[in-house]
This record gives sequence, structure tokens and C-alpha cells, in this order.
Amino acid sequence: MDTRISEELLKQFEQRFDADRCSRVAMNAVTKSGVSACAENPLAQREVPQTFSISLKQGEITNQKRSGRCWMFAALNCMRFQIINKYNLESFELSQNYTLFYDKLEKANYFLETILDTLDEPTDGRLISFLLQAPLNDGGQWDMLCSIIDKYGIVPKYAMPETFSSSETRDMTSYMTEKLREFACVLRRGHAEGKPEAELRAQKERMMETMYDMLCICLGKPPKTFDFEYMDKDQQFHRECGLTPQEFYQKYIGLDLKDYVSLINAPTADKPYYRSYSVRYLGNVCEGRQVRYVNLPIEELKKAAIAQMKDGEPVWFGCDVGARSCRDGIMDLNLYDLENLFGTTFGMSKAERLDYGQSLMTHAMVFQGVNLTEDGTPNRWRVENSWGEDAGRKGYYVMSDRWFDEYTYQVVVNRKYLSEDAIKAYESEPILLNPWDPMGSLA
Repeated sequence: MDTRISEELLKQFEQRFDADRCSRVAMNAVTKSGVSACAENPLAQREVPQTFSISLKQGEITNQKRSGRCWMFAALNCMRFQIINKYNLESFELSQNYTLFYDKLEKANYFLETILDTLDEPTDGRLISFLLQAPLNDGGQWDMLCSIIDKYGIVPKYAMPETFSSSETRDMTSYMTEKLREFACVLRRGHAEGKPEAELRAQKERMMETMYDMLCICLGKPPKTFDFEYMDKDQQFHRECGLTPQEFYQKYIGLDLKDYVSLINAPTADKPYYRSYSVRYLGNVCEGRQVRYVNLPIEELKKAAIAQMKDGEPVWFGCDVGARSCRDGIMDLNLYDLENLFGTTFGMSKAERLDYGQSLMTHAMVFQGVNLTEDGTPNRWRVENSWGEDAGRKGYYVMSDRWFDEYTYQVVVNRKYLSEDAIKAYESEPILLNPWDPMGSLA
């Protein structure tokens, strides 16, 4: 068998390409303007207009800027919705910098605890190699933010505003990651030298002091108390003084986070539906809630999301935002006519894309509406993003229902919208997935 790309084979390829007029035209267009511009289907926008039979009213669009905090922004956007509507406000934002501070601090602690838990694993083994890849990732999961709020509460944005490093996290995260890898090296070397656990834990405490210092320098010190002041739509001024972040959450947001459940759609052979799943070594707060999902058919995710929006509450969700979407605000399988441009098909199923690394959850946003046909089935979804007003239509995207089927992986809803079978499955002992499983991806 000839394993080479031979000169004769290359000649055949070239002759076939040159004989195809469409290929030559495509080459001329794409080399000049790029794949997306040449493949864009002008009819796609007509098929997904930005009108919706259910549409919730939110405040001004938020902007995560050059940070990977979409999961955090999406969750806080769901929570600020409660304040805006309860207290008659035009708009309002919660501090994404405050939750970022404690997420980074807790992730650093979680990583070092994981290192202490795996001291006998080989450094070049898959587990340690995976853990060292991104110990302080900007990304996260719904349950991880719940753990932060349960422990630290939440504050208005003005109580801990954005800093340069919160809006552009790369340098901060890079230098903190460098220190964490150094700390991992120190702990593992100490273990190899026979140092007792008590000595390693004392070292870890000093390491965490360094992490705290770095975060304060980059993000500022989080407030312990603050005064909550706001002007409502009727121009009435309100003030409450000396609130703690925990008191503020309980009084002004008040969602019982224990009632909210993560539903996933992963139609792979290794993850039967109506089973609960978690991921080894995925989390931030060591004593916080476990990241847990229940895997359900895609129609169950839609049904629960629609029910929650009908009751006037938005829905956090996670998806593969870069697949068949554009910054003009369209998420649709027909957005790009790639098959005709390249003369080939892209035929992987959702399960195959997960199994072979072609797709996974990369971004979290908020469903703020849905369009239902006369028979009650959805055909498009209204999406609040956190990329500022310049992305999409003043910050909003429209997702076709067929895109939902293929690239939406997770929604978070109140358990009251789930069937008894789904709740029972969620509450069952979760199957533990490997840390590198695609369902362990962070939005």
C-alpha cells in the first residue's frame, strides 16, 4: 500500500479541481473575502425574524468585554431581572467583579486541594496533565456560581465596579496560573521528598495568601457591607444602609438556588437519558454544591424553558456559540451554505460531534423569549447575550429551533417545571464522568 501523497495523485487532484468551474469561482471569492462572507445565506435572516410571541423585558445589555465570564454574566442577568421587575427600575447591574474575585480565589483553593488529593498520580499521566492545563479558567458552570453566592452573597455593580483586570482577564489569569503551577510543583516535590501532610497544608495556606494578594491588586478588595441606593421609574429614591452581600441577595433577589436544576442534552451512547451526572474534579468552592446535571431528551429542555418564560422568568443556558452563528445575531443551521461552497456535506450528528471533539458547550447566555406557532411549538428563541450592544441587534440574538436541537447543551430551570421522572433522576446518585468529558466543559 502506498502511504504517500504522490506527485501523480496531486496531479489528479489539480486536474479535477481545474475542471470544475464552481470550484474555481469559489476559490476566487474565498481567497478575496473569506469563507463566512462567501457562504452566507441571504435568506437565513428572513427565516428567523426578531419577533416573539413571548418576550421578557430586561434592562440595558451587559458587556463582559475581554473576559471569559459569560456564565457569570448570564446568571447575574437572570438575577438582576428580579430586581428590575420587583422594584420598578429602568435598568440595574450586579457586580460581576465581586463574583469574579471569589470565583478565582475559590478555584485556586480547589486546584491546590485537587493537587493534594492526587499526589501519587504520575506528573505525565492524563489526569495531572489535564488538571494543569487551565487551573484558573475564566469559565464556569451554573452550580459554581450558586456556590459563590451561597457563601459570599452578591452586591450591586457600583459597590465593586469593574477594573482593568476584570474586564481584560488574560494577564491576571496568566500570572496567577503560573504561580499555581509552581505551587503544584512545590507540593508534589515535597510529597516525593517525604514531607508530612501537615507541612504541605501549611505551605498551601501561604500559597493561598499569595493568591488573595494578587486578586486584591488586580480586582480591588470586596466590600463587607454597603448602602443600597436606587431611583425607580417613578423618580422615587430608596436607600438601605449597611447591608451585607448575603443580606442583599436574600432580601432583593431571593431566588432559592436549591430549586434550580441543570438539564443537559447529550445524546451519546455513554450517557443514557433520565440519569444524573457529575464530573470528577469540576468545581470551585470545595464545600459548595456539586456540579450536577440530569440528561434529558432535547424536547424536555425546551418544554421546561418555555414554561419558565411563560411564568415571566428568564432561563440560563449553555451552547456552542461559534457553530453556524454570526455577530449580526443569527444562530441558524442555514446561515452558511457551506455544502455548496465546498462541494461536500457536513454530516456528523450531535452525538458524534460530542464524541469526536467537534462541539461542546462554549458560551452561556439567557433566553428572554420564544416564538410559538399556533400549535404551541417553538420555532425561534430570543437570546440575551453579554457582548455589548454592538453584537447582534442591540445585544440580542435570535436562535432558530433547529439550531437549538443541534448546539444547545444545557438549560437551568426551576424544578417545578420538571416531570417527576426528571426530578427523581436528578436526585439520584450521579454517575461520575472523567474530568475531560465534554460535559465538563466550562462556559
